[in-house]
Amino acid sequence: MEEKRRDRRMSLSAKLLIKNMADASGKEEEVRIEVLDVSKTGVGFITDIPLEIGAVYETRLKIWTDEVIHAFLKVVRIEQTKEERYICGTIFIGLSEIDARRIEVYDLLGRTNEGEK
Repeated sequence: MEEKRRDRRMSLSAKLLIKNMADASGKEEEVRIEVLDVSKTGVGFITDIPLEIGAVYETRLKIWTDEVIHAFLKVVRIEQTKEERYICGTIFIGLSEIDARRIEVYDLLGRTNEGEK
């Protein structure tokens, strides 16, 4: 998948609770995912469940501090793998400034630990 992000990516292990906002039932479903990266602009992950490009999903992302970020993600790209899994690129919709700063702080700490400036 071609790199299109402006912000540095960070690895993070987490689970997402996803609710498709287009589904009138409002049914929440815990979807098994493998988070590839998180930046202040979005989340990349792999899932076994096909999602829809353009769909907006409500999420609760458990971050490295054990805090939960409640946000909305819009799927902007999907790539199907040979193993019938889906690599999804999403962007945050309406991420609060506080949560965006949490991600920025984690990024800064990661850069410091790696010896970057």
